This record gives sequence, C-alpha cells and structure tokens, in this order.
Amino acid sequence: MKSVLLSTLYASISASLLIAAPAAAQNSNVGKRVDRLEQEMKAVQRKVFPGGSSRFFEPEITPDAATPTTPSTTSSAVSDLIARVDTLERSLATLTGQVEQNDFRIKQIEDKMAAAVPPVSTNPGALSTTPTGGPDAVATETATGTPDPERVTGVESIVMPDTGDAGEDAYIYGYRLWEAKYYPEAQAQLKKAAADHPNHRRASFAKNLLGRAYLDDGKPALASVALYENYQELPRGERAPDSLYFLSTALVQLNKKTDACRVLSELQDVYPSAASGRLSARITNGKAAADCS
Repeated sequence: MKSVLLSTLYASISASLLIAAPAAAQNSNVGKRVDRLEQEMKAVQRKVFPGGSSRFFEPEITPDAATPTTPSTTSSAVSDLIARVDTLERSLATLTGQVEQNDFRIKQIEDKMAAAVPPVSTNPGALSTTPTGGPDAVATETATGTPDPERVTGVESIVMPDTGDAGEDAYIYGYRLWEAKYYPEAQAQLKKAAADHPNHRRASFAKNLLGRAYLDDGKPALASVALYENYQELPRGERAPDSLYFLSTALVQLNKKTDACRVLSELQDVYPSAASGRLSARITNGKAAADCS
C-alpha cells in the first residue's frame, strides 16, 4: 500500500510540474497544489516513519501576500515552485529507498525465522506408546521400524468380545491384552475404553487397570497419575479403593514411602469396608513395604 501511495503522489507531482510551467496566470493555483502535495508528502513521511524528523523537507516558501503579482515576479514565483517540486522529488526518492530497504530487511528476518524452524521428522522408526490406529498399532514394530511378526500375531490372536455391551467389551479386551502382558497395547485400549464409556460401570475398572498396566510395564510415575485420577474422578467407582492401594505401591517404587503410608491410611478412612475386607491382606503388605509405623 505504501508503494502505491508513493507512486500516486509522484505522478501527481509530475503532472503539477507540467501544468505549472506554461503560464504565469496559473501560478496561484499551482502554488496551492504544491502546498497540498507538500502536506501529503509529510503525511506519507509520518505514516512510513512515525516519530521521524522533518529533515526531508526544506522550509516552506510562503509568498508575501502584500506583494502583488507582476510580470517581473512571475518568473521568480515559477522558479520557487520548481525548486519546491524538486525538493519533493528528492524526498520522495529518499522515502522510496528507505521503504525498499525495510522490505529487504523484513524478508531477511522471515528467511532466518523459516530456517530456524526444525523440519518435522518423518522417520517411522521411533516406537510410539500413543496409538493412532488402536492397540494393534502400538509396540508392534522393532527399532528399525519393521513390524515384529511374533508380536503382531500375538496381539491379533486376542479377540475383542462382542456381547452387545460396548463398554463391557472394550474393558474386557483391554483386560485380555494386559493379562497376555501386551502392556502398551493394553494401556492404549484401557484409555480408549474409559474415554469412550465414561459413565459405564467398567470405567472405574479400566482406569484402575490402566494404572496396573503402567506398574507392570515399569512406569510407576505414569501409574501414580492414572491411579490417583481414578480415585479423584470416580471416588464411588468399584475400583477406587484398589486404585489407592496400587497408588501406594507406585509411591514405594518412586521412593516416596511417607506418601505411600498416607495413601494407605486414607484408604482405610474412606473405604473402611473394603480395607477390612477384600483389601485387608494387601494393605498389610503395603504398609510393610512402605515401612509404615
């Protein structure tokens, strides 16, 4: 837009110069037009270079209003107009050059920024634990990116049940993968089961078993997060007490025995029936592992 504005202004100046030369009778009108052009030029300068100085312009030449226009002063007035137009042309050339320099600098900065962004890797060799195509897509590749035939065959041999209860079937499939020790695939399936069926009874089971799958996979930090979230999000779920127990196990593995003892104490306070019943032996073992007093 700046270059268009400058080109238009330059064309207007050139046209004014052609009009100003032929006749002295038009001097007054030409003078007004040059005044207007100078004002426009200053506006362009302020827009392109906010806060800049006025060094591009010479002091305005204001004719003495009390001095009548005579033939002897006509040539002098025309010379003054030509000088003012020359000043405008020089200022326009200076502004145009600086605008072009700024455009060049901006282009250089953009090129440097583009070069600084690292390219996205397209190497499929890295093993991902976050599936995009379901459990069969997880951990079924070797370090070189080629499928592990034995693992692929093993995962494919585990079939998802089809009982008509989608939430139940999703959880049971994840349980079967975990039971077969395909832990990454089980983690992916259990996450999906809990996300797809958050209000199903098996959501609490899926979240709890997800934590156990992380534990069995040697990832106690991830296990602690999954187990704590199950307790917080579904405190009335059937496996919320179990999640507290396995959370204490994860904390022991993370060398946070004091926190593990607190978790076991909370388990007994919040779920006294489960703590004194089916989880009683586990709590005893958990306290011993955590050195609870």
